[in-house]
Amino acid sequence: MFATKSILSWFLLLAPFFVEGQVQGHYDAIYSGVPWIDAQGKTVSARGGCIIKEKDTYFLFGEYKTDSANVFNGFSCYSSKDLSNWRFESMALPVQPAGKLGPNRVGERPKVMRSPTTGEYIMYMHVDSLNYKDQFVGYATASRITGPYQFQGPLLYNGQPIRKWDMGSFQDDDGRGYILIHGGEIYLLGADYKHVEKKLNEAMGAGFESPTMLKKNDLYYFLGSNLTSWERNDNYYYTSRSLTGPWEKQGLFAPEGSLTWNSQCTFVLPIQGTKTTTWMYVGDRWSFPKQKSAGTYVWQPLSFEGNKLRLPIFYDAWQLNLQTGEYRMSTPGEASIDLTTSKQVTRKGNWKQDSLHTISSNRRGDQLTMSFHGRAVALYGLSRPTGGYARVTIENKNGQHILTSIVDMYALVPNLAIKFASPQLKDDTYTITITLMGERGNWSDKRKNNYGSRGFDVVLQKFLVTK
Repeated sequence: MFATKSILSWFLLLAPFFVEGQVQGHYDAIYSGVPWIDAQGKTVSARGGCIIKEKDTYFLFGEYKTDSANVFNGFSCYSSKDLSNWRFESMALPVQPAGKLGPNRVGERPKVMRSPTTGEYIMYMHVDSLNYKDQFVGYATASRITGPYQFQGPLLYNGQPIRKWDMGSFQDDDGRGYILIHGGEIYLLGADYKHVEKKLNEAMGAGFESPTMLKKNDLYYFLGSNLTSWERNDNYYYTSRSLTGPWEKQGLFAPEGSLTWNSQCTFVLPIQGTKTTTWMYVGDRWSFPKQKSAGTYVWQPLSFEGNKLRLPIFYDAWQLNLQTGEYRMSTPGEASIDLTTSKQVTRKGNWKQDSLHTISSNRRGDQLTMSFHGRAVALYGLSRPTGGYARVTIENKNGQHILTSIVDMYALVPNLAIKFASPQLKDDTYTITITLMGERGNWSDKRKNNYGSRGFDVVLQKFLVTK
């Protein structure tokens, strides 16, 4: 699938990054379902966002979350040359001193597009009150892609705000920009991208959250999810030859029951190369309340069967050749350490072995520790409806702490996959420790329906070490 010179030449050019000033290296692939460490050693926080490319750099915008509440905490901007390693650029739109995006407000799903007419960057977002009763589509402007963006208030259509919540954006081949609204509404933006010129399409169905769109061979694909708050569900899509419709519901694009590989769609990024184009599905795996630390991303290559959109396989890790547009699966680690049998592993507490060849515990403070020599380490585990939070720490051979991360072991549909992947480290001896936090994800939606974990389980299978 992949030209021979591909990966190695890119990685030699990558600038090293540091985790808390000590870890130097990079990620060698796009990982899904694990917390990402940025170039400053902090967890990447860009939920519900979008990616746009300028020259040879990709920019990721998203909600900069906290680990406590769902208040607006600013919209972040990260940059990357390879879609695997991210550098924090700015708080592109911070919390305002007062007003609609001030303290104790909601700001969600930032989407950025550049107006071909004015050259200005426009950021769109869902603005709301904490009780979700003051919703509208807002916008902000900037002369530079990284900001700062100036909040301008509501985007107007016929002189009135668009009082909807989940929204997305789409820029067509001809440079025209569109705002997508939950349910399937589509609005054409004016040339300056600061006002709505006309409404092109009415709602296609009830719900239909997190709207996003792609175009392939002059066919539009409109993706969205069901109404289950931050819980994952089986996302679905519509197709049409025109943005004005008619739209035909096509059903699911991921295997039924996978809950879209435990994610919710937010954006699709086309990566055009010399040989092919890969359309990358950009999804969120929410984790309330620890959205900043434990919320993760599901980025996967989409495939097509004729005009049918598919996300048939989940790749824990995969590599992109940005020059050719091709991708291939990546296998993290070279040495596999079985946590049920290895003498390298030390357990503290009430760990039990089960029939799935995994070990599990649900007691706060229980730990699992392993020393290893190598350049990276990944952790496989089983997420399930009773899963809780676990803290991952790595220390060097001198006992100095170099990395901390939090993983969420909850999933409504059980899922055995990578839960943590370190960046590349200096080739040395390290100790990794997994500690049960005795906490779990729980939340309720606007209708007071309860969601989330029913327990505190942490279920682990193996470590993979890169020598």
